[in-house]
Amino acid sequence: MTDEYWMQYAISLAAKAEQLGEVPVGAVLVKNNEVVGEGYNQMISLSDPSAHAEMQAIRAAAAAIGNYRLLGCTLYVTLEPCAMCAGLMVHSRIDRVVFGTTDLKTGAAGSVLNLLQHSQFNHQVEICSGVLAEQCAAQLSGFFQRRRAEQKALKRSRQAD
Repeated sequence: MTDEYWMQYAISLAAKAEQLGEVPVGAVLVKNNEVVGEGYNQMISLSDPSAHAEMQAIRAAAAAIGNYRLLGCTLYVTLEPCAMCAGLMVHSRIDRVVFGTTDLKTGAAGSVLNLLQHSQFNHQVEICSGVLAEQCAAQLSGFFQRRRAEQKALKRSRQAD
């Protein structure tokens, strides 16, 4: 199966986050072409600032595998990982991360900084970026456009009262 196949899987997980009113980011962890963990943003739902898609997928994979080291695994995520998630990927020894669209504000896989390949860390993660980038970016921008429109409508309705 291809990177595009697994990114499409991650996009479908991001849609689950969006249904919950969460920022639509999805992640799937794959080993030997099999899903070992998956997740999507749930920070609001779980009242947990660490409940990023990557965090959820990595936790599920570690539980499924029975080891905190996820050697031989590739993580597919729709948005470039933040510093917290990049650090988790280094600590869990993931081999490779494939992401869709860049995050120019908090991206820690090359956009703002690159924690995944920091030379002083004892593990570096291979990075592949831009897989289905337009689809991933459209999912995110559509969500934020709708959210802004909803907030604007709410503000207008409050002013009318």
